[in-house]
Amino acid sequence: MAKQMDYHTLREVFTRFREAEPEPKGELNHTNAYTLVVAVALSAQSTDAGVNKATEKLFQIADTPEKMLALGLDGVIEHIKTIGLYRNKAKNVIKLSQILVDQYNSEVPCSRAALESLPGVGRKTANVVLNMWWHYPSQAVDTHIYRVGNRAGICPGKDVVAVERAIEDHIPVDFQQHAHHWLILHGRYICVARKPKCKACLIRDLCQFEEKTE
Repeated sequence: MAKQMDYHTLREVFTRFREAEPEPKGELNHTNAYTLVVAVALSAQSTDAGVNKATEKLFQIADTPEKMLALGLDGVIEHIKTIGLYRNKAKNVIKLSQILVDQYNSEVPCSRAALESLPGVGRKTANVVLNMWWHYPSQAVDTHIYRVGNRAGICPGKDVVAVERAIEDHIPVDFQQHAHHWLILHGRYICVARKPKCKACLIRDLCQFEEKTE
């Protein structure tokens, strides 16, 4: 685990990220808060591209909890059977839709605790929804952020909660809104797991990773 970068180095890191991509976006397609919750819940152990392909037609006919319930479990399964763990995910989509109807007047709640109470919605999913829909500077730590944070020293931590806290505590607040998107995209396309593309890295000179590739 690399040591935590200092304030000035972090400012330079995120200044470069912002100059390269001023408004980074999540790659999951959605039309409202409800479809965003469903899409993020479906994305566990699946690629965003795979989820987008599965939900393209699903969201055309079921973009509210009521419409999803009307579609039924078998209908949801039919649409998402190309993604991993689809049976369990379909059950969770039906369950969370029913809870939204019964307890939240069919509206997606905007607190982390309320979101995490929904089946199939964990802390990461809740943070994605809070950030992308309500523009709250929550940090959704996935495997990419965990890897980048610990390799480079941007936000080191022994687990995802520690990495999340490192982002919140150390990254300057003017970068907080987009921090997790910049880190996810960097980990997905540049600082990849097996052979990071260090030659193309914007922050190569600031990164503490000792086994840089050429």
